[in-house]
Amino acid sequence: MNAYINLEDVSLKFRIYRNPTPSLKESFINKVFKKDHRVDEVLEFYALKNISLNIKGGDRLGIVGLNGAGKSTMLKTIAGIYTPHQGRISMAGQVTPLMELGAGFHPEQTGRDNIYLNGALLGHSVKDMQKREKAIIEFSELGEFIDLPVKYYSSGMYIRLAFSIATMTEPDILIMDEILSAGDAHFKQKASEKIKQLINVSQIVVLVSHNLQQIEEICNHAIVLHKGEMVNQGDPKEMVSYYLTEIAKAK
Repeated sequence: MNAYINLEDVSLKFRIYRNPTPSLKESFINKVFKKDHRVDEVLEFYALKNISLNIKGGDRLGIVGLNGAGKSTMLKTIAGIYTPHQGRISMAGQVTPLMELGAGFHPEQTGRDNIYLNGALLGHSVKDMQKREKAIIEFSELGEFIDLPVKYYSSGMYIRLAFSIATMTEPDILIMDEILSAGDAHFKQKASEKIKQLINVSQIVVLVSHNLQQIEEICNHAIVLHKGEMVNQGDPKEMVSYYLTEIAKAK
């Protein structure tokens, strides 16, 4: 299968509800001074606006931008977590998202139970996870702790299990957001090697990272997002330079 991702005029709006319920102090002040209190004040803003992009097999796409530019939102929209309010996304290929690892874990369930729970959230059947269970446990190096509820895990143990589950596949499309930020030095090194393997076997890689050197080294194309809009695209080194001089510097 030839993997691809097409974004056609994609926009995504979020709503912010400002102070829907006044505090006791605010209610008293409003009553004494006869001020009107606006309930359900709603603000809307575009997290993504009119994004059109064609990503094909062989592409390693880097996304750069300031915090709040829409980078993670774009990844979540591609992964199907968010549905665009406007436009269309079409794609072919199995997607492996390395984002917010362990977000679907149930704290009261054991690590072993969460292998199957998280696997299901990633679109894998029980049969698939049974085949992968041993390899996941071995890679995570959790040993007997695999049968302990994850609420007792340290942050490093938690991320090791989540990473091991998410990477026990050969994706067509690999989506990564700020790759691995927890775990000891030994596991980080092992995880780094695993990520390199995944990048090599994936047809498409989409990467968000504040490590601009990583964008330059891994990617063959990059886009710059600013306030939800794609303001430039092209060679990764040129886009990093553009971002630093035109966006970050002007902040």
